[in-house]
Amino acid sequence: MATIKVKFRKSTVAGKPGSIYYQLCHEGKVKQLSTNIHLCPEYWDTKAENIIKLSSEPSVNPLLSEYHFKIDSDLSRLKHIIGELDVKGDKYTLSDVISLFNKSESDLLVFSFFEEQIEHCKLNRQMGTVRNYQRTLNSIRTFLKGNDIPFTMITETLVLEYERWLAGNGVVRNSSSFYIRNLRSIYNKAVKRNLTEQRFPFNNAYTGTDRTRKRAVGEDVIMRLLKMNLDYSKPLALARDLFVFSYCTRGMSFVDISFLKKSDVSNSVISYVRHKTGQQLCIRIEPCIEKIIKQYETETADSIYVFPIITATDPEVAYNQYQIALSYHNRKLKRLGEEIGEHLYLSSYTARHTWATTARNHNVPISVISEGMGHTSERTTQIYLASLENSVIDEANKEILERLNRVVSL
Repeated sequence: MATIKVKFRKSTVAGKPGSIYYQLCHEGKVKQLSTNIHLCPEYWDTKAENIIKLSSEPSVNPLLSEYHFKIDSDLSRLKHIIGELDVKGDKYTLSDVISLFNKSESDLLVFSFFEEQIEHCKLNRQMGTVRNYQRTLNSIRTFLKGNDIPFTMITETLVLEYERWLAGNGVVRNSSSFYIRNLRSIYNKAVKRNLTEQRFPFNNAYTGTDRTRKRAVGEDVIMRLLKMNLDYSKPLALARDLFVFSYCTRGMSFVDISFLKKSDVSNSVISYVRHKTGQQLCIRIEPCIEKIIKQYETETADSIYVFPIITATDPEVAYNQYQIALSYHNRKLKRLGEEIGEHLYLSSYTARHTWATTARNHNVPISVISEGMGHTSERTTQIYLASLENSVIDEANKEILERLNRVVSL
């Protein structure tokens, strides 16, 4: 039976990354199978003959994780090929193994590669990406009527046909853009794996984000929500409390509230890592925040979480619970918006947008708002604040035109 080892070859040029290759041995013969994995020596564990698990540089870790997955996937396919050859009982050479390996790589189809990447994301606890890829796979599979295709068929013509098909099925532009961006992500990963050449098939498809209805509400709405007597409905009271808590914690997102652990709260500070960006944020606990946390201490006495949203500790089960809770939370917020009496549109995003808008209205600098919300760039914050409320603009215009108004009113 042939054996496989993962090897690292240093570059002959100082300071340049080395390369990973697989050493195959069979019946006294040795062959090398190259990969497209290039790595700096400090990321190679000589003793374990593998890539190190974690780096001190957070930005490097996703790439190392991808390399780990690629190696595991390659080794699994090589062992499967060797196992099948051994079962047949016929003599084979290492060249036969390599030829079958290269053929199986080139035969990897779009749906299969999607599923492989979904499994990869599950292993890395990237449950949001799992959900996004799965939704896109379901969509593209329906579009292609279940017929899997090679990546060479992902052309500009096909992408534009898919875009038209989405529009024809009532999918709005932002949702269409979501599906196409995810498909592009998978396509680019396939290019990196040399499954296809880069032909830039997405250049003429829409992958932007249209502005949607402004989500922020006024500070007075927050105060009215806080004063509402919701003793008659525990679910509505929880939805209100989580909404206000989000506003008070600089727009903490619902996913971060859901996964907020008691260990994240100490010494009058909430310290947590954003699920979306991996950024560490620290928030001083103000009295309004402390009051909401204390309200649920009894209910969550046996839980590791601050709020009664998630009960599971298994990451996948917990993420499913969060998704169900998010949908339920938004339904309750919609009802709260109606009960206030103005048919306000409230969602889990409203509190976040409201905090950003309120901070701007209090003349807080964009840089401070951006840092407070955990945005990776001020450009993201600008998107939040791009559409000023008409009333604010109208008041400004009224001041500018005050003298003219006095003249025409004479």
